Amino acid sequence: MVRTSRIAGFYKLDADARLRFVAEQAGLTEDEVNALRGGGMDLPTATRMIENVIGIFPMPLGIAVNFLINGVDYLIPMVVEEPSVVAAASNAARMARERGGVQALSGDQLMIGQVQLVDVKKPATARMEILKNRDEILRIANERDPVLVGLGGGAKDLEVREISTPAGTMLITHLIVDVKDAMGANAVNTMCEAVAPTLARIAGGRFRLRILSNLADRRIVRAWTRVSPESLGGSEVVRGIYEAYAFAKADPYRAATHNKGIMNGIDAVAIATGNDWRAIEAGAHSYASRYGRYEPLTTWEVGPDGDLYGSIELPLAVGIVGGATRTNPLARICLKILGVKTARELAEVMASVGLIQNLAALRALADEGIQAGHMSLHAKNIAVMAGAEGEEIDLVAEEMVREKMVRVDKAKEILARLRGGKT
Repeated sequence: MVRTSRIAGFYKLDADARLRFVAEQAGLTEDEVNALRGGGMDLPTATRMIENVIGIFPMPLGIAVNFLINGVDYLIPMVVEEPSVVAAASNAARMARERGGVQALSGDQLMIGQVQLVDVKKPATARMEILKNRDEILRIANERDPVLVGLGGGAKDLEVREISTPAGTMLITHLIVDVKDAMGANAVNTMCEAVAPTLARIAGGRFRLRILSNLADRRIVRAWTRVSPESLGGSEVVRGIYEAYAFAKADPYRAATHNKGIMNGIDAVAIATGNDWRAIEAGAHSYASRYGRYEPLTTWEVGPDGDLYGSIELPLAVGIVGGATRTNPLARICLKILGVKTARELAEVMASVGLIQNLAALRALADEGIQAGHMSLHAKNIAVMAGAEGEEIDLVAEEMVREKMVRVDKAKEILARLRGGKT
């Protein structure tokens, strides 16, 4: 069958019907379907992943639909606890499809490893000596990972920076490593530890930290889209979206929440695929401050044709091999649902999801307000907290939204009326 993500009324299906559709689209086995139903991880697996395990903490796994990225349809697995994120992404992705969806691109998968040298007496001369010995240093690094080198990756270059710190002048060597389809932390850290003694000997100092940087600015991903006013709800909504972006561009207080909305999408895909969302967050927010002021990761403009044009640019260090992407059985299934073949493709999908998630949030802010859609889903959580069960949940939630009073006490009052005063 032809793979598609354009599914009208996907949200109206029950959970089992949605799962069956995704299973057919992604070619999931019955075991994989059952894993998705049952949580997919047992205690022995969890014990191999972290320390002091006492249980498994489940989170909802949803599928965002309607995504067209670089001309390819994607079903987007998203693990997130916040209401409206998946629905908003699906809705905004549908709007973007009319003009061709999202285009995305990225480059080589280069990570930076840092080796800190202290007590260097002649840092400028030491810098030149390290650069003169570049080939030897790269050789030592690459000896530690012949498999990566055999795949065409490995240490490719180095740079040396002299920095002033409260603890005195330091010499920082950056090892530039092509990590291919891995996130790369283990490979880079191992290489940094291998070259540190040689660097210290050449510089005449002592090494301290030997670790990768999560500001992966050699691993930038860009994505862009174009959306018609008709899709968004009119030219006034387009103008409102642009003005909301302009607010974030000028004010770091607004930019922080603007970027949080972007990361709602990116983090949800990162968690679903077993990637390190904390590292991704650190890199993204550092990159947002690269000009000395915290700014939005997206840009929105109104074209002379009246269409809305949006783009995103950020570092994304993600992988499809190694780490939790292979240890966690659900992460493997989510990667299969996505159908990505390389870390580069995964990064382009994630950036596209971040851009579309931002579009959804800005449209809500510019049109009906963020609470309208958010509260309708949040109300169901409140209804459950009040003790509602089964069909009562929807009835209580609908009444709270209708009265614009989404609170536990109000939910209990409505539930009491539904039950004839018996709670």
